[in-house]
Amino acid sequence: MTNISHNRWVDYVVFGLSLFLIFCLVFDSYIEPPRLVIWAGRWHPLVLHFPIVLLLICIFLGLTGKKIPKLLLTIAVVFALLTAISGFFLGKETGTKGDLLNWHQWLGGGLAILAAIWYWSEGISFDKPIFSKILQVVLTGLILFTGHYGGMVTHGEDFLALPIERRAHKIPENPLIYKDIVGRILEDKCVSCHNPNKKKGALLMTSFKGLLAGGEVGKTIIPRKSHESELIRRVLLPFEDEEHMPPEGKQSLDAAEIQILERWIALGASDTLRLEELPPSEPLLGLVNTYKKASPMEQWAKLPNVADSTLLRLGSDYLSVRRFADGVNALSVNFYKPPTYDSKQLTDLKAIAENIVQMDISGLPIGQKEMNLISSCQNLEWLEIDQTPITDVELDTLKVLSKLRILKIYSTEISDKSIKVLKKMKGLRQVYLWNTAISAEALTDLKSENPTFFIDSGVAKELQASFGSSDSIPKN
Repeated sequence: MTNISHNRWVDYVVFGLSLFLIFCLVFDSYIEPPRLVIWAGRWHPLVLHFPIVLLLICIFLGLTGKKIPKLLLTIAVVFALLTAISGFFLGKETGTKGDLLNWHQWLGGGLAILAAIWYWSEGISFDKPIFSKILQVVLTGLILFTGHYGGMVTHGEDFLALPIERRAHKIPENPLIYKDIVGRILEDKCVSCHNPNKKKGALLMTSFKGLLAGGEVGKTIIPRKSHESELIRRVLLPFEDEEHMPPEGKQSLDAAEIQILERWIALGASDTLRLEELPPSEPLLGLVNTYKKASPMEQWAKLPNVADSTLLRLGSDYLSVRRFADGVNALSVNFYKPPTYDSKQLTDLKAIAENIVQMDISGLPIGQKEMNLISSCQNLEWLEIDQTPITDVELDTLKVLSKLRILKIYSTEISDKSIKVLKKMKGLRQVYLWNTAISAEALTDLKSENPTFFIDSGVAKELQASFGSSDSIPKN
């Protein structure tokens, strides 16, 4: 009697989940689940492999004429239904669904419902073996096609395409800044999550019109206002921030790419602007010419190998050492001021100095020891040492960094003496140095000698708070 009651309870669960799944699929456009329910959908990638494996085991046993354990089939079907339902809610997070996501959703839903039909046919001892075999073959096909479309949704339409040698898109001599430069950056780093098939945050980044339209959070770019643009705010956030884009596991934008986006937006975010139309003093001219020569990934491929265990050993609750992308040896270092600061925490990074291309140690009480470590980072491209007690003496240490492109040294004690050092840093393209003792005359001298420099020597008071929040995590 207990066993019969238990079976009925399971039958009710399978029946209820099946009805709920059908309801979700049919009335998709009318359903607006609360945020907590959408969050539950994020478990979809974590659990989907479990029912797939169990179903494949059941199918294998069935097609080979062996007895399928009732408990095994029950668990497989229940989890298949839960996986399809969680996938439905995960899809609601992306906003507008494209064809790939719709196909994946309906195939996954059909797979789960067909598995439930198989469960019921086994429960009533349906005496039609051929029917069961057909179900199992169809389920196998659905598993393959659902997985195929799922792979294309998460990794792109060519994810399962045959491997071929890809030729890099050659940048024209006189490129359109949006089409040939900005569009290429967005295609590499952003479009995988913001395309017609996966419109995350209701943001489409495959067209200029979609980029200007923005998404759920509003305007993605605000022409002539780089640091008020959501795109720039997101890419400048620390890797640990949940709002940082691209998200964890995706390849982040490098310093040069962010600089290009910033200057393009500052110049009005035009889709008709060409490189030759830029004046000789415009920083974007030098940025694009540098970008055309070699991609950062090609340069980073020459960096020494560094083990994940080394990164874990060097990191701490306050020190983050991360790769720019999986399998890339270019590292980003972010140090947040701990209750008790010890310079050894930073100088221990000497072992990976050659791999560090981005470093943010703003707000720390650094001295010459830390500056010596920084000067050994010969591949450093982006450095933030703002709000630190450095002076002209310490800054002089940085003149050996030939690849440094972005330097943030505002709110420090440097003076006109540091202009001589900045002039020697030929790779420098952007420098932020407001709230220092550097005079307007010295800045004019620096700008005249290197017209491609972008010098930020002051921010309106009403914008300082928002710029600081997008620049880095405030240090205590």
